[in-house]
Amino acid sequence: MSNKIEVNVSSEVGKLEAVIVHTMGKEVENMTPENAERALYSDILNLPSAKKEFSQLKSVLQKTSKVFEVKDLLTDVLNNPKVKQNIIQSVCASVSGCDISDYLSSLTESELTRELIEGVVIERNNLSRFLNKQRFVIRPLHNFFFTRDASVSVYNNVLVSRMANRVRDRESLIMEAIFDYHPNFQTGTFSIDSTKPSCNKVSIEGGDVLIARDDILLIGIGARTSPEGVDFIIENLKSKKEKQHIIVQELPIDRESFIHLDMVFTLLNNNECMVYEPVILQPNRYKTIHITLDNGKVNLSEEINIIESLKKLGMDLKPIYCGGRVDLWNQEREQWHSGANFFSIGPGKIIGYGRNEYTIDELNKNGYDVIRAIDVAKDKVDLNNFNKYVVTIDGSELSRGGGGARCMTMPVLRKSPY
Repeated sequence: MSNKIEVNVSSEVGKLEAVIVHTMGKEVENMTPENAERALYSDILNLPSAKKEFSQLKSVLQKTSKVFEVKDLLTDVLNNPKVKQNIIQSVCASVSGCDISDYLSSLTESELTRELIEGVVIERNNLSRFLNKQRFVIRPLHNFFFTRDASVSVYNNVLVSRMANRVRDRESLIMEAIFDYHPNFQTGTFSIDSTKPSCNKVSIEGGDVLIARDDILLIGIGARTSPEGVDFIIENLKSKKEKQHIIVQELPIDRESFIHLDMVFTLLNNNECMVYEPVILQPNRYKTIHITLDNGKVNLSEEINIIESLKKLGMDLKPIYCGGRVDLWNQEREQWHSGANFFSIGPGKIIGYGRNEYTIDELNKNGYDVIRAIDVAKDKVDLNNFNKYVVTIDGSELSRGGGGARCMTMPVLRKSPY
């Protein structure tokens, strides 16, 4: 593979060739029970345990594709003085009552990368700062290891997310700078101009955007992605010469485990998908809308569900049930711990949490060999010897952050699976 990567992702299951991840650091430790809710966590993670589990995911990815780290990419682009200054100005514009631009400008590129991600501690050198109850003047990016959220590859371009929670804006800023300026990537970015008042209601996050086929997007709307966010996508795609389909799935907003579409639906193979049945398949609960873009014209119609809508477009998918088919209790428990959130490294070759035993057993019943990530990492198992498999990573700690393998990966290059 050459150093220059032309971003191209036209499916969820095409053979993975390049992916971006972020190995979490002290930003995860810089959390207390008081700020956990603001950081969008329901609990505090133990960093050593979380990193050990994450290393299993990264090891499997490194066996099968080129893996980039956010920290390395950000440090590279900060070597460009113009980019460095623009990022500093943008970050400081969001900070009130404390001018730290000179301090940030004085840092080396690697030091600035660390501070932008792990947070900048308030220097208590005057009374107002001494009395300030906050610890950080620039808050840590606790959620950044969920790299899928801040940006998403859509065919040959990268959509830069407008996060539903302003505490995560810096993640999008960093990812946009990487794709705009890093020499390793050739792509175009499109993002929402947040300075326009009309964009106040617009939010869209990568966990809600799935690439079903080179002419089909699946987008969830709910707590993190708004209908106005989908309208933004429509405006950017309706000028395409080829007909484009967008299937929109309404999500419940009454539980944090439903924050993104990929928490209740992921594609596993050319003909299989993982579903959380109560949200995806039960009729008349949550709307499914099929949007067709053709020569600038936009048509909308309501569908029964995602699977039926895809079938009409020539994608006949067999649903595999998160938590198994028998017990609703097991389905609910395992969905809560990202049991529907799988990441594909090729058609029928997926990664997920081993803790979701009923889901893994259901995959096994459907022909997926079950392989432990730790055995792959130690070269005890050669994935090339298997046609269809699920690699299980330990996820007792990671899952408490509210996401799974798909959430922690941002693909930039896949082969077409067709």
